[in-house]
Amino acid sequence: MSSPVASLEPLLARADALLARPGRSILGITGPPGAGKTTLTSLVLEHLGPAAGHLPMDGFHLADEQLDRLGRRDRKGAPDTFDVDGYVSALSRFHAFPGQTLFAPGFERDLEQPIAAAIAIPPSARLVLTEGNYLLLPGDGWERVRPLLAEVWYVDVDDDLRVARLIARHERFGKSPAEAREWVMRSDEANARLVAATRDSADVVIGLDA
Repeated sequence: MSSPVASLEPLLARADALLARPGRSILGITGPPGAGKTTLTSLVLEHLGPAAGHLPMDGFHLADEQLDRLGRRDRKGAPDTFDVDGYVSALSRFHAFPGQTLFAPGFERDLEQPIAAAIAIPPSARLVLTEGNYLLLPGDGWERVRPLLAEVWYVDVDDDLRVARLIARHERFGKSPAEAREWVMRSDEANARLVAATRDSADVVIGLDA
């Protein structure tokens, strides 16, 4: 059963406890598109300092060339538009090779494309935060993610606020208001329903309006 949390302080205390564990740990932050996962991740990383690293799931988007080949570009952001094998491999390497720098792809929002080896997590990082929609998804290869994570936090937010954020985000990156709304209601919201079904599997459900 997930524990409800409505303020930042107990979350920072949980993160501190994970960092204090022996060895290395990965903290997953999930939730539907537009919930505020990246904002929360940034706050936790700022609190933890250089002993923590960041490995976002977004870097494992398939490139548009591959999405075109597979006929999935109009669903970009759906579970099968990511390289789940590559993501699982990166998480596994963080645990398996603590003395090596972990290089992983990042995601360039202006280009809407993954960038190879844009992220470098040094051996000094003992806790990695990874955020993404599908950390608790139970099938299609995503079920391999949860065993690699020490905890998973689910960010919950009012749907109207979340949808407004998503529309504004798509407009900011070049879509017209009509295109942005159509994409959100057709694609992002279909993905949001998948993610919402995983809510009760999280260790913590977070209701921050940040």
